[in-house]
Amino acid sequence: MQRSIYRRHRFHPSIIQTAVRLYYRYTLSYRDIEEILAERGIDVSYETIRRWCHKFGPVYARRIQARREQPASKWHIDEVFLKIGGRQFYLWRAVDAEGEVLDVLLQSRRDTAAAVTFLRRAVSRVGDVPSVIVTDRWRPSMMAVRQVLPDVPNDFGKRLNNRAENSHQPTRRRERKQQRFKSPQSAQRFLSIHAGFYNHFNIQRHLLTRKTMKQFRSETLRVWSELAA
Repeated sequence: MQRSIYRRHRFHPSIIQTAVRLYYRYTLSYRDIEEILAERGIDVSYETIRRWCHKFGPVYARRIQARREQPASKWHIDEVFLKIGGRQFYLWRAVDAEGEVLDVLLQSRRDTAAAVTFLRRAVSRVGDVPSVIVTDRWRPSMMAVRQVLPDVPNDFGKRLNNRAENSHQPTRRRERKQQRFKSPQSAQRFLSIHAGFYNHFNIQRHLLTRKTMKQFRSETLRVWSELAA
């Protein structure tokens, strides 16, 4: 019989699940979530919430990833700089044509070798090869596509890669909320988990009627309950 991942925890699993979901789903701090729970009569410290997020966040993210459908065959790749501890790092991100985050990787370099490393990792994690890759006109990105996937067409041009560039916005919001990430390791851990939650709960409601959006939202929450059980 499989043991529960919540064994030896004083609080009910539903409270843990709610706290972790709030942290990775919305732009909230641990103290914000502590206050939200306190308003509902649940006395838990922000440090406990932090430990829950570190322990259960990766578990939930893996389960979400295992339930995701195969991504669209068109990929967009882009990078954005992050300032961590006074040093400049580069966050590489791959998304599909629907905006689903395929992979994120924080690296200290922004050259062809770094682009190749990221693209190989993305292909390995997705387990499939795209039919086309969209990049900007930055030469190392185009060189990486030629080295790793020489048979895959590489599109580039003005505004063609807006899908990937727009996907950086949630990262920027969290970076401001947290007053910058504290270390490369914590940034990579958070952003990898956040990507899974973003994929699961991002309904793109601006493209749907309210009736359809409510149906999708109900199904998303139902699946979440199963994943977190």
